[in-house]
Amino acid sequence: MRTSSNPAFRNLPTSPGGYARFGDAPAGLGGAFGGGPAGQPPMAGASDRPLTVDDVVQKTALNAVITIGVGIAAAILLSPVLGILGFVVGLVVSLIIIFKQSTSPALVLTYSVSQGLALGTITGFLEASSNSYAGIGFQAIVGVVGVFVGMLVVYKTGAIRVTPRLTKMVIGAAIGVVVLMLVNLVVSFFSTGGIGLRDGGPLAIVFSLVCIAVGAFMLLLDFDQADQAVKAGVPAKFAWYLAFGFMTTLVWLYIEILRLLSYFRGD
Repeated sequence: MRTSSNPAFRNLPTSPGGYARFGDAPAGLGGAFGGGPAGQPPMAGASDRPLTVDDVVQKTALNAVITIGVGIAAAILLSPVLGILGFVVGLVVSLIIIFKQSTSPALVLTYSVSQGLALGTITGFLEASSNSYAGIGFQAIVGVVGVFVGMLVVYKTGAIRVTPRLTKMVIGAAIGVVVLMLVNLVVSFFSTGGIGLRDGGPLAIVFSLVCIAVGAFMLLLDFDQADQAVKAGVPAKFAWYLAFGFMTTLVWLYIEILRLLSYFRGD
């Protein structure tokens, strides 16, 4: 079975035939959804209905709306404390969800709220710093929606097929991008501008475009993972976990599109 570049989707429970059915494991095993030995297939009650596409769409849309709403409020408040709190809480909660494969609505919603606080604060301060950045947050959201819809069309029409080779390429590209970001961050401590990946110059613009492209292909892989989960009939509660996975990719895209727009609209 293909794996995704998204760390959340990469931890989806599997069986030799693909996604686990969550009811095939021997009684007594719990896993991420029932409480049991790590690495065992998660269990679900017999009354759990299968996951549907509507479940994934509704949960993802709900979290996206919450993030946008909280982000708008945070941009108005312009509180650095709230921004830092949102970043820290978001990081901690995301790690808990990923490693515990949690389907807890409370955790997923907390992640969305925290990201709204962090991204809204960043966007608010950016817009307040110069008239050149007025409305940049809205433009970034429109950009994210455009990429999301575009990649959904690409996936549904089969214009680009998700294959094991494509998956490996996207994962490799994502790892490479993250490594370059870390290198640039470390070098920036000793030299202004780091290695030029975030200074607004031509190289920075190209790097942001690459990051957006990687994020777009991550969405493509994520659509495929969600599609496989629906076909495998996993429990409906798993929609929360899938929604979290989509949110991590959408947050990535928002940050990179916001950054790219800031390069073109800067003084």
